[in-house]
Amino acid sequence: MAKFVETTVREIMLRPTTKDLAQAAGVSRATVDRVLNGRDGVRKDTVDRVNQAIKDLGFVRNIQAANLAKSQRYRFVFALPRSGDLFLEEIIRHIDEASENFAADLIVCDVAHIDENDPHSISSFLATLDPVDTTGVAIMAPESPQVRDAIFRLQERGIAALPFIADQSSMAEHWVGTNHNAAGATAANLIGRFCQKTQGSVLVISESMRSRDSLERRIGFDTELNKNFGFLQALPSLETYGDEDRAQTIITNAVQNNANLVGIYIMSSEARVPLQILNDLGQTTNLIKIAHERTPYTENALKTFKIDAVIAQDPGHLVRSAIRKLKAIKDKRVAIGSQERIRIEVLLRTNI
Repeated sequence: MAKFVETTVREIMLRPTTKDLAQAAGVSRATVDRVLNGRDGVRKDTVDRVNQAIKDLGFVRNIQAANLAKSQRYRFVFALPRSGDLFLEEIIRHIDEASENFAADLIVCDVAHIDENDPHSISSFLATLDPVDTTGVAIMAPESPQVRDAIFRLQERGIAALPFIADQSSMAEHWVGTNHNAAGATAANLIGRFCQKTQGSVLVISESMRSRDSLERRIGFDTELNKNFGFLQALPSLETYGDEDRAQTIITNAVQNNANLVGIYIMSSEARVPLQILNDLGQTTNLIKIAHERTPYTENALKTFKIDAVIAQDPGHLVRSAIRKLKAIKDKRVAIGSQERIRIEVLLRTNI
């Protein structure tokens, strides 16, 4: 242990400093500071010399110390749907928790609610954000040209921005969430195996197929089902649009008009309403049911045999990853890929 501490201290002491950079580049420490902070007033050849010294010496800037020195604060906004239920409550709870955990890094997190069905209002809201008081935004909204353009305009104004849970196709490099295609394929695999080769159809329920996460889940689901479970037929997606009355009508009609149902896949992030409707119908007790996201409701449904499995993503990890990625973008760093990979979790009654 003593040897490890001694080695660590020695490595820290040998780490190059701004003084070493100044000597290597043949400039003053003030000039090095201007280059590191991206300030004007330094000739290009001087900037190149400093950057070459950074590369040669392996200099790594202590971002946290620099931020503390200049009282750099970060305000990250999570733009979340207005409609939502228990899963969004879990997300918001973890945002509040993260605000406390990241306070030492001078990070503040706020939540703003948006109308996920109105891309123009989302675009208008994002246009109101000012880089003076907003450092970055994590946006949970269905893909649309208006939202994508608004995100690009945020970035042009110097505000870090990334899609959150629901991806935007042109921003695959900077987003936070699971591989939805793989999640859908996992659902098909589970239903196919649980059905034990019983022929029939599978009901698929979504809030909106305009949401890219639902679209990708459906593609993964169909691909896996058609390839490996040909005895099952997936029905067209039912879209509830988050409306409980609509959900009641379309789910009831679908169950009553498809006597050969063997399974139900709830693709949307919130499963409570569809599951309540299905349970009240009384005709679905023996059907295989797969849902998404761990909430108090889906946990209880697993325990009471009302659903067979839940495909989940850790909401705490989602929130922390979004904060780290937004901070990395603002600090002009690259986030650690392995740390930010959101795993797909399969929850059964026996492992919750």
